[in-house]
Amino acid sequence: MGDTGWVRRVLVVEDQSLMRALVSEALKGAEFEVHPCASAAEAISALSTFDPDVLVTDIDLGARPNGVELAQIVKALSPGCAVVFLTNYPSEAAFPDLPAGSTFVNKSSLDSVDGLVGAVKSTLEDHAVTVTPPPPAEAAKVGELTTVQLDILRLISEGWSNAEIANQRGSSVRAVEKAVSRTFEALGLNRRPSMNPRVAAAALYARVFGWPAPDDRSR
Repeated sequence: MGDTGWVRRVLVVEDQSLMRALVSEALKGAEFEVHPCASAAEAISALSTFDPDVLVTDIDLGARPNGVELAQIVKALSPGCAVVFLTNYPSEAAFPDLPAGSTFVNKSSLDSVDGLVGAVKSTLEDHAVTVTPPPPAEAAKVGELTTVQLDILRLISEGWSNAEIANQRGSSVRAVEKAVSRTFEALGLNRRPSMNPRVAAAALYARVFGWPAPDDRSR
């Protein structure tokens, strides 16, 4: 007979419906009670009726709050909640604000659902883990970018102009131009005159993370 006692509760936050379903089913199969959400806003609303033992969230949720900001909100409301980040980002190094004791899992490093379930269980036992693939040179460079530079790289890959990026980030065009230049410099993309660094940046993002989903935001 199985244990009929405490059932651990997981809040799963993932904006991609297929990944959200896969993660939810994997955790349900491991006898977790799962509440899936498609956005941080939906997850925050769910906290009024669902008290999670662990939050499993992507970092890039397509809109603010992002996964790191969501984790900070959840930890403020429920300090005992464990946190697992399940993401395409190659390294946690660019996210200095991750809650202490949280687990970072790179999606491409998982070869089975057992790895995810194991990471969640380990985090619940206060044993944070980091699961990332051995980074190739390109992924390593991207992993060293700051949070702002990663966001700039993502927005460039989505096809936004500097003016549109400035509008979305609430900053000046000049500030964005400087941030773009620093991002290109960090990635070594502005050292060859024959190369269009903006095109190269978008291609690099796609090789590391995959092409971003179409974004219909307009201002």
